[in-house]
Amino acid sequence: MGRMLVLGSAGLLQACSQAGRLEGQAPPPLPLPPSIEVVFNHRAEARYRSPIHGEPRAGDDLEALLLDTIRGAQRELLVAVQELSLPQLAKALVEQHRRGVRVQVVLENTYSQPWSSQHEAELSPHLRQRQRQLMALADRNRDGRLDAMERAQGDAVAVLQRGGVPLLDDTADGSRGSALMHSKFLVADRRVVVTGSANFTPSCIHGDPDDRRTRGNVNHLLRFNSGALAAVFAGEFQRMWGDGPGGASDSRFGLAKGSGPATTVLVGNTPVTVLFAPHRRQDPNGGLQLIASTLMAAQRQVDLALFVFSAQPLTTVISALQQGGVQLRLLADPGFASRPFSEVLDLLGVALADQHCKLEAGNQPLQRPSQGVGIPQLPGGDKLHHKFAVIDNRTVITGSFNWSPSAAHQNDEVLLVIESPLLAAHFTREMDRLWQGAELGISGRLARKLTANRRRCGSGVQRN
Repeated sequence: MGRMLVLGSAGLLQACSQAGRLEGQAPPPLPLPPSIEVVFNHRAEARYRSPIHGEPRAGDDLEALLLDTIRGAQRELLVAVQELSLPQLAKALVEQHRRGVRVQVVLENTYSQPWSSQHEAELSPHLRQRQRQLMALADRNRDGRLDAMERAQGDAVAVLQRGGVPLLDDTADGSRGSALMHSKFLVADRRVVVTGSANFTPSCIHGDPDDRRTRGNVNHLLRFNSGALAAVFAGEFQRMWGDGPGGASDSRFGLAKGSGPATTVLVGNTPVTVLFAPHRRQDPNGGLQLIASTLMAAQRQVDLALFVFSAQPLTTVISALQQGGVQLRLLADPGFASRPFSEVLDLLGVALADQHCKLEAGNQPLQRPSQGVGIPQLPGGDKLHHKFAVIDNRTVITGSFNWSPSAAHQNDEVLLVIESPLLAAHFTREMDRLWQGAELGISGRLARKLTANRRRCGSGVQRN
C-alpha cells in the first residue's frame, strides 16, 4: 500500500499530550498496536465535517479511511460488503479500475441493483425508505428534485456498473441468495484489510441523508497492515467470487462455502484469530462456540456492545461468569433489545410473547436478573450497530457477526478475536462513552411493553 493514513485516536484527536490536562480538555490519544488502526464514527474525542450535511461533528470519518485505502492500492481491490451506497466510494473504485487496478466487488443481492432503476411500488417498506434516503443523498443542490446527472452520479451501484467494475452477489451460485451476505471487508494489494461492523452506507457511517438528527448507526472499522491476514481474507473472497461474472457457476455462499476452523495470524506482534461463518449447527468450529470459549476465559470484566443478541447458549455463559464474580457491562441496541427473541430479556429475567402470543422456543429467563444490562442513549434514528466484546481489558471480539444463530448457521460473516491490551483500551473507551447515560435494567419503555404484552397474551405459550 505504501503510505498508511492514521485515522485512529493518535491521528485524529489532536489532543494535548501533556501529563496533566485541564477539565473539559480531550483525553490524551491512546497508543495502538503496530500495524493496526481503529476508527469509531461516534468517538467523542475526534471531529470531522460530515459530507452528508456539511456540518462539523464528533467522530472519526470512516469513509475517509475507506477512501484512503482504495486510493492507495496499486494492484488489486477486493470488496465484500452487504451494502455499498456511498457514491464517492464507488467513484474511487471506478477510478482505480480505469487505472488498471483489478477491482472486484461482492454485494448482498438485496442491495446489488441500482436504486435509481427501481420503482417505489415494487419495493418493501424498508427498501422504499432506503430509496428515499439515497435520493436525498443524490440531491446535491437540495431542491427536492433529481435531474439526470444527480441520479446517475448519486447511485453507487449504477456508478460501479457504468464504470465496468466486475460485480456479483450471492445469487451467483445459482440460488436465490444466501440467508444474508453480511460480511464487511476490503482487501487492498493482498496487504491491507479493512473490516468491522459498518456497511459502506451513509446511514452506517455519517447519518441518514434525510434526517439531520442522525449521526450514523454507531459503528467502527479496523485497518490491518498484514500480508498474512490479507491472505486469509482473500481466500474467503475467492470462495465467494469463483470465476466471477460470466464464468463457471462456482461461486460459493452460505453453508456451500464449507467454512472451516478459525485461523490465527500475527499482525505485528498481535495475535488475530479470524473465523468466517456460517457453520452447520453440529460443527464445533462455529462462531457461537468461539465466542463462548473466549468469554469463558474472563476473570474480571466483560464489556459487550451488541446490535443483536439472540443466542441462548451465550446467556448461559454470561450468567455463569457473573455468578463467578466477573463484572458485566452489556448494552444492546434499543430496537432489538426488547424483541421477543432477545437474550437481553432473558438476562433481565423477563419474557415477551410474539404477535401470536408465542414464547421463543427454549426461552430461559434468569431467576436472578443480571446487573449491568441496559440500552444506551443514541441520537434519534440511529442504532447501536457494534458487535464487540472486551474481555479483561485485553481481548477484543468483533466483526460483522451478530450474536445470533442466524449469524452462526446461515449468513456469510466475519468474526475476529484480537489479543491486544492496546487495542482493547480503544474499545473500552468507546464502551465508557456509551455507558454514560445508559438506561440499565427494565426501561420505562420495556416496562410498558411488558404490561401490554401480559394484558394481551397472559404468560404466553411456549413455542415448540
